[in-house]
Amino acid sequence: MTVETPAATAPSKGQHSPESILPSFIAGSWWTPENPQKVTEINDAATGELVCRISTEGLDTVAAVDYARTVGQAGLGELTFHQRALILKQLALHLGQHKEPLYELSDKTGATRKDHLIDVDGGIGTLFAYSSKGRKELPNSNVIIDGQVEQLSRDGSFIGEHIYTRLTGVAVQINAFNFPVWGMLEKFAPSFIAGVPTIVKPASQTAYVTEACVRLMLDSGLLPEGSIQLISGSARDLLDQLDYRDHVAFTGSAGTAQLLRSHQNVQQEGVRFTAETDSLNAAILGPDAGPETPEFEAFIKAVVQEMTAKAGQKCTAIRRTIVPSEHVDTVVEALRARVESRAVLGDPRDAETTVGALASKDQQQEVTSAVQRLIEAGGEVCFGGPGGATGNGDAERGAFFPVTALKFSQARTPEVHQVEAFGPVTSVLGYTDIDDAVALAALGGGSLVATVATHDPETAARFVRGIGSHHGRVHLLDRDDAKTSTGHGSPLPHLVHGGPGRAGGGEELGGMRGVKHYMQRTAVQGTPDLLTGVTGVWHRGAKANTATPETVAAGEAVHPFRKSLAELKIGDQFASGLRQVRLEDIEAFAESTGDTFYAHTNEEAATANPFFPRRVAHGYLLVSWAAGLFVEPVPGPVLANTGLENLSFLTPVTYGDSIRVTLTAKQITPRETDDYGEVRWDTVLHNQNDEIVATYDVLTRVAKETPNWAE
Repeated sequence: MTVETPAATAPSKGQHSPESILPSFIAGSWWTPENPQKVTEINDAATGELVCRISTEGLDTVAAVDYARTVGQAGLGELTFHQRALILKQLALHLGQHKEPLYELSDKTGATRKDHLIDVDGGIGTLFAYSSKGRKELPNSNVIIDGQVEQLSRDGSFIGEHIYTRLTGVAVQINAFNFPVWGMLEKFAPSFIAGVPTIVKPASQTAYVTEACVRLMLDSGLLPEGSIQLISGSARDLLDQLDYRDHVAFTGSAGTAQLLRSHQNVQQEGVRFTAETDSLNAAILGPDAGPETPEFEAFIKAVVQEMTAKAGQKCTAIRRTIVPSEHVDTVVEALRARVESRAVLGDPRDAETTVGALASKDQQQEVTSAVQRLIEAGGEVCFGGPGGATGNGDAERGAFFPVTALKFSQARTPEVHQVEAFGPVTSVLGYTDIDDAVALAALGGGSLVATVATHDPETAARFVRGIGSHHGRVHLLDRDDAKTSTGHGSPLPHLVHGGPGRAGGGEELGGMRGVKHYMQRTAVQGTPDLLTGVTGVWHRGAKANTATPETVAAGEAVHPFRKSLAELKIGDQFASGLRQVRLEDIEAFAESTGDTFYAHTNEEAATANPFFPRRVAHGYLLVSWAAGLFVEPVPGPVLANTGLENLSFLTPVTYGDSIRVTLTAKQITPRETDDYGEVRWDTVLHNQNDEIVATYDVLTRVAKETPNWAE
């Protein structure tokens, strides 16, 4: 074999001689085989020229997996969620500064410059989104608490809760040819934040773009060693090396997904496997969205956009256009008019081209064969079709296919709901009523996404209730969101991407849901002290370092609000004295706020209410008083109160009662890029009988070091 330069000094941009073998990056080094016997040639989708050659003969998958489980796990394990999320932001900035070479390489895949925005910029945007959400929604630690604490004993000495910790293996990510950048980064981002190293296996047709992107990522010097490896070609026996510690995320055809899912290690060794596969997605024109409505225009735009973006090579593309029967011909003509005015087929390097080539001649043949099957099943070509005009493209050498629409007189023709032409192709089907449209959509056997164009909320509700269980996402389109919608075929980092049945049965993205795919949820049981130690979050009943007004005044303790993040510890606590509630306090609060609800102002009505003993104090009066009881008023490291969460009022307080507050540092989250962090304080109000009156969390920003002006 041949070993190339280490990651730190590897040449950038992924520019290789067309005759050379595309390198893999394995166990910390770039690698190519020596004198391979089986080599695949990869050609320019538009011109047929040789781009590179691919082979992985002799690639050591055992070493790759071992490297991920040892070096990769160790490097990522030294970082917190926030630190890994911050690296993603820096990585996104680096890729953004070097994306032009990725554009140039992507031209060879048949993608247009507009398509590059979906793939290259979309991938970079996903890194930014995960970086932001990771720092906002996750703790600055390595453990995520899932749900509330469960009390497992009467005295609170034995409790339980669920936590997430990272998998100790490797994330194997097998990607499709249509999105060589986004397809990798949308899997890499959540696994990286989780702390699990990645082995990327891109599809051969466009692997040279992925290789260039991985090379840029490694050249950045931002990634801990072992974070990412790349197999540029066949994965060979990679799945043979995996077990229950590992996760395989696959995007591609349903047939390949089934083959991988049936692997012995998936079936018997517990390898986690998720799939996002081809599906026959639908766009449904609501019965209220006739030709004269804004919804009709938005619908036509959406369908044509999905037919032409990436030359229809999108797992989310609209394969079935389902419309009221009386509008079938009108819809076909509207599609034709928009395609004729907007779609220019040709080499993506031609400035006039708006629709590029398919990824390869093999893909061209597959689309041609699929369309022919649809025609033989009764489909009528309305425009385009096999043998149609290829615009400015080289019909002989390029992998071009005309933008095509078919219509079916029999909407339930089985083939139209089973055969996917993975190119710029849609079939128009007529429906009689909403129930019929729902049934047609469901015949797809499970899809990634459906668009419903309607301006009627009840119609939208009926469609979502009907098709929701058959789809991973439902995109509702009308006149009010037509300009702001991100579109039918745009998976977003914030929402899940996947679908049931034929669509693979898995899900990706979905914000922090995506991160948790690479983590194990575990039930932890023990004492409050032990669970505090495990999670880094104080649990009620755990040991506390308690200060009181008396000990603070005597200099025997420090008020927690006088401690910077460098000094503050989980469990630091302040316990106030009692303050009595008087009737005049209740009346004054009612008058000053305007909250004259009868429970506070009408003795007879309040006494008649089964929840109150007589007139009671406002809950917000008690919360306000609690702040007065625990606050340290002089300038100090506490910079601001930013909120209050999880407030519950449990016991009413009437005049003559007293309240006290206990404030405990529950969670400390330093910010990686600022001189302050967030502190969450567990707050409990008791009355004079030690009954709990209210519970909530107080959120503050606290300086890492006490500011000079506050000393």
